[in-house]
Amino acid sequence: MVRLARYYKVYPLNIVKGSMQYVWDSEGNRYIDANTGHGVAFMGHSNPEIINAVKAQLDKITTVPLNMGNEARDEFISEFSRIIPPGFETIFPQNTGTEAVETAIKMGKKVTRRKTIVAFTNSFHGRTMGSLSVTWNENYRKAFQPLYPHVRFGTFNNVNEVDKIIDDDVCCVIVEPVQGEGGLNTATAGFLKALREATSRVNALLIFDEIQCGFGRTGETWAFQHYGVEPDLFTAGKAIAGGLPIGLVVAKGEFGDVFSPGEHGSTFAGNPVVMAAAAAATRVFTKVNVPSVVKETGSLLAKRLGELNSRLVIRVKGMGLMIGVELRTRAEPYVEALMKHGVLALTAGVNVVRFLPPYMINSDDVNIITNALDEVLKGTLT
Repeated sequence: MVRLARYYKVYPLNIVKGSMQYVWDSEGNRYIDANTGHGVAFMGHSNPEIINAVKAQLDKITTVPLNMGNEARDEFISEFSRIIPPGFETIFPQNTGTEAVETAIKMGKKVTRRKTIVAFTNSFHGRTMGSLSVTWNENYRKAFQPLYPHVRFGTFNNVNEVDKIIDDDVCCVIVEPVQGEGGLNTATAGFLKALREATSRVNALLIFDEIQCGFGRTGETWAFQHYGVEPDLFTAGKAIAGGLPIGLVVAKGEFGDVFSPGEHGSTFAGNPVVMAAAAAATRVFTKVNVPSVVKETGSLLAKRLGELNSRLVIRVKGMGLMIGVELRTRAEPYVEALMKHGVLALTAGVNVVRFLPPYMINSDDVNIITNALDEVLKGTLT
């Protein structure tokens, strides 16, 4: 009999239902979901406004290629434009974050006709061959070498190194303002400013990867807005379609027509059902003012986590509702133990417990999360 291929560690949970910040397993146990499918369910599970938009679109049409118009796509562009900073005038719809990164890299190469890409230590940009080439962790890369050969890795947040690694051979620089998979490391303003100055000097494209940290997750609509530094392109995805697959490249106006017909394409990109979900998610985002909610609840979660009294805790990291607790030991056993206390979380790097809850978590949820982590840290895990 055919079986499902396994390339993730599979936990002994069978999740069958979700509603906003909660999910339930097949035995009826409820969990606060601070995993959210690696940050996807930021707008909540089965958010009614998004679900209703999807149901309505299903009754109309489910697929229209990008070489034909569609009102669901037009509606998404109209809604999404409200949360895009001035000067960013073009959206390239894709299906996943890694596909968005591939697109952004292609844009850098097409615009500059150069070969070298600069990325940084502890970066994570995806698992397809181009995005994997600019991902730092050797454990993800080693089985698939050789990858794209012209990648130069710099040290994240090392301002003094920037001018040495960005030269006239560089087509683009890609960086996460807040590193997710790499350990909840936040960029410094000086570092991002130095990248902006260096890329402008050599006419290379600066790409911010906001697939996890964007769309309100850090307490600003886009994480780069914390810093007052703008890229030429940024990638987005995960939470934008309320749980359906999406990736985007958002570009400054001058890069809007970089591809000639045939140079880029995607069968499912701009799918009407996904576009309807993304338009609805963006309407909720604006109506609720999600970034302001995240600032308040994220501050409370960070404060409570910072009050944990455990010799295992080094520090609390991250921004908004993209929060990690760095430990003096492996994080994985504690993530597994949290499940028994009704909390779903995930790791970041080797030793960070990462929390990516939906924006609507409340103070009671924060108490449950922090009390659960306090309990498992007091345990005798090895």
